[in-house]
Amino acid sequence: MARYEQLPANTQAKHIPDDEIDLRELFITLWQGKWIIILITVLFAAGGVAYALYKPDIYKASALLAPADGDGSSGLGGRLGGLASLAGINIGQDGSNKTVIAREVLESRAFLTDFIRRHDLMVPLMGTDGWSNQRQEWIYNLDAYDPGTSEWNTDEDGKSLEPTNWDLVRKFKEVHLSVSENKENGMVIVSVISESPIAAKRWTDWLVKDINEHMRTQDVEEAEASIEYLRTKLNETNIAGMQQVFYQLIESETRTVMLAHAQKEYVFKTVDPAVVPQEKSEPKRALIAVVATMLGGMLSVFVVFIRALLRSGKEPEFTPKR
Repeated sequence: MARYEQLPANTQAKHIPDDEIDLRELFITLWQGKWIIILITVLFAAGGVAYALYKPDIYKASALLAPADGDGSSGLGGRLGGLASLAGINIGQDGSNKTVIAREVLESRAFLTDFIRRHDLMVPLMGTDGWSNQRQEWIYNLDAYDPGTSEWNTDEDGKSLEPTNWDLVRKFKEVHLSVSENKENGMVIVSVISESPIAAKRWTDWLVKDINEHMRTQDVEEAEASIEYLRTKLNETNIAGMQQVFYQLIESETRTVMLAHAQKEYVFKTVDPAVVPQEKSEPKRALIAVVATMLGGMLSVFVVFIRALLRSGKEPEFTPKR
């Protein structure tokens, strides 16, 4: 008959889970390092609040745009597309393609360089330290720009601090300009953010107006060049059928010029114009303070655990003497 031996009580105790002991030690470790946790958390919270208050208010103005209708010449383009392509003419251009081109042009370096230069945005972009809501004017960076002489200062090596076109476009695209498109309905949103709510609205209006004028001028110049080419070819041929074709092509290009001049908003029609923002879009000061406090709390707990681990590793082990 098998015998069953009962394990000693002390042996059974060794198999008792030690989860409660670990949680207790964890709590004790946190309680012993409570002042470190409080100190680091308070420091991070104060730093987050200070950083949030230091950040200037940023305002955002947006304009909702819809693609303008095409020029209505697609029917003629279907009949005369072959001859038009030989003449270097693009008739019946799809309005959606024109919108895509206009959006790419809006963010192109050449267009933005001309835009910044034409509206004298060099100083607001690169020669200021912010915007004064009380005085409603820019706060100049006197180290870089002298408003009295309207000249840029020089550095220690005598090099002018005047920004290049590359610097201006990069600053405008990375900091101020935002262009997005709704793929479902084709609507385009042009937004400008700035420390000045007035500048944000004004620059948005200028962008919409200038891109329409740019695309209008480009299409008119192309149409007029095509008309000149067609008239030259018309004078060189005596075939009645070809003369009729050239007359129709000239009529199409003339209609393009007329419609371009007649449409005030050539590529983009403003559905919802930009307004001077009354509320800031950035920074989210409450969120910054909360995130900083949470980071401080997590870091402080980590420091307490590392400190306790190092202490436990350095404690000398004493063995009883026999």
